[in-house]
Amino acid sequence: MREQLERTHSSPAAAPVPARVLELLGRADAELLAAQFSSEPWEQLSHAHLAALRAGAAVVAARGTPSGRRAPRTVWSMLGVVAPELGSWSTYFAEAASLRAAVDAGRFELVGPQRAEEALCAAEDFVDAARELVTAEGGGLTGRTLSMRVQRVS
Repeated sequence: MREQLERTHSSPAAAPVPARVLELLGRADAELLAAQFSSEPWEQLSHAHLAALRAGAAVVAARGTPSGRRAPRTVWSMLGVVAPELGSWSTYFAEAASLRAAVDAGRFELVGPQRAEEALCAAEDFVDAARELVTAEGGGLTGRTLSMRVQRVS
């Protein structure tokens, strides 16, 4: 995957993607793979959320961290500032953070197979959107909304 990203930016017109951004996208891919091979729903959700978190961090790293006294502190809040076109994604994953925290605390029963599948699908789509955003030539996607298509599971 990293080779594909590096090839994408070998043309003179493309801005180089910083190594840290590529590393974070690679870690997001690894978390997606772990989620896909996890047998427990809670484990799938946790890995999927971590994949999205790493992809969000890649966008923040590519676009720059907001600064100042009132600068946002979470990746999801920073993402809303530096990449408003990913706003629906940052809201979705920020809302899911408390569920992942509960799972991290051992509340495995809170996640069923359908919710885990929803999280995995959302994370896969978000990682793709984040990758597209940071690898676009000259930031060509700025201003375009990269919205999510997640069907909520009851």
